[in-house]
Amino acid sequence: MPDLAYAAIRSALDAQPLFEAKTWRLAPAAWLVSPQQAEELGAIGAACLELHQALETLYLRAAAGRNLLRNKPLLAPWVADYLDRGKPAALVAHGRDARNRGVMPTVLRPDLLLTADGFALTELDSVPGGIGLTAFLNRLYAGQSGIIGTGDMMVANFHAALAALRPGVRNPLIALVVSDEAATYRPEMAWLAHQLQLQGRRVFCVRPEALFPLEHALFIDHEGNPEKVDVIYRFFELFDLANIGPAQFILDAWNAGEVAIAPPLRPFQEEKIALALFHHHLLQDFWAEHLSARAHQLLRRLIPPSWIMDPAPLPPGAVLDGPRVGGRALNDWRDLAGASQKERELIIKISGYHETAWGARSVVLGSDCSREEWQAGVENAIALAPANLHVLQAYRKPRRVRHRVYDPTQQVREMDGRLRLCPYYFVRNGQATLAGALATFCPPDKKIIHGMQDAALLPTRVISLNEARE
Repeated sequence: MPDLAYAAIRSALDAQPLFEAKTWRLAPAAWLVSPQQAEELGAIGAACLELHQALETLYLRAAAGRNLLRNKPLLAPWVADYLDRGKPAALVAHGRDARNRGVMPTVLRPDLLLTADGFALTELDSVPGGIGLTAFLNRLYAGQSGIIGTGDMMVANFHAALAALRPGVRNPLIALVVSDEAATYRPEMAWLAHQLQLQGRRVFCVRPEALFPLEHALFIDHEGNPEKVDVIYRFFELFDLANIGPAQFILDAWNAGEVAIAPPLRPFQEEKIALALFHHHLLQDFWAEHLSARAHQLLRRLIPPSWIMDPAPLPPGAVLDGPRVGGRALNDWRDLAGASQKERELIIKISGYHETAWGARSVVLGSDCSREEWQAGVENAIALAPANLHVLQAYRKPRRVRHRVYDPTQQVREMDGRLRLCPYYFVRNGQATLAGALATFCPPDKKIIHGMQDAALLPTRVISLNEARE
């Protein structure tokens, strides 16, 4: 399989920067996955969509005070309290609106760590960056057979999923709205829009302030003329909605049926505590009833044990559903402060609807920080709980793997590292289609894997049977 030359990669990236002021290491070849891993990636997409669908049922029934199970009583109003915590009432009402029933995120991207026991699903993002980057890299490495998806497949599926939201409109105008908070990702969204424009699609990457209302609809200025927006793809988190100037105009246009919004403005779909709810001991019968047996089994294997750090006081003698410290169950989340370093193979991270909820900015890994930093992380989670809940998650350490990368002298060197794989699934007609997967290959001393200067960002390809025999 031919290597991609350093000069070819550098030239392509220089001609079309995909991120604002961001660089990474280059590699001559895509990341390899086995046919079995590729098959599992397909199943993971279907399971993630099922999880979202079941979460909607759980949330809406909990909010309405309805029974969660078919044949025995189970009420859980606390689920809605958790998922609505800290959100404006108007946004909560919008998320529950009957017109949003069944509306799922358009793009699903789980974060999968490659561990000694296989993949571990640590997060499920519905406003993911990297769509344009992965499509670009798929094209760039297209000479290496077996690439999962192609650049064209990523671009086509992205458009198809958005256009399907306005089935009665031929060639809908789609505005990719990127906030200033997410400006780092604007170049890749602009690249996506340009690729679709070359295909005759009406897709434009704009800042929020480019949107303006006329009567009940939204418009953008295109070549001096106002053109009606049919679909908004929002590339901003919901905590940032208050900073989006035309936010009320967007809601008014949606209420009038003039625009579709993807992903929908449904904050319960963007909370990391969903993974903790999946493991909650009181909800096990619900998940077993509302997920297919295959999805349920797969998700139980993939999602690390996770708990919601709710500091509500317990009665005497009660214990928390959580890890143990010193061989004892917790009575208070502050008991975590006394955990040994071995017992601190745990991650604390904010659940959502907060400026630190993306980009690993709120993550505290207990085994990789001082006792003082760990204690501060515990106290911070407790202090913020009235408005922003935190998740405690068992840390599944990525195993060491090897891949060839270019060193600073532009020579190929095999390097030890750890891997995060981010497959991208586009949701359309109740199906989640895998259209690409971005591999982030980090040095082995990096415990939290994310895009960084000394990581390599790669497309993913499936190893052929002939290569497997060699």
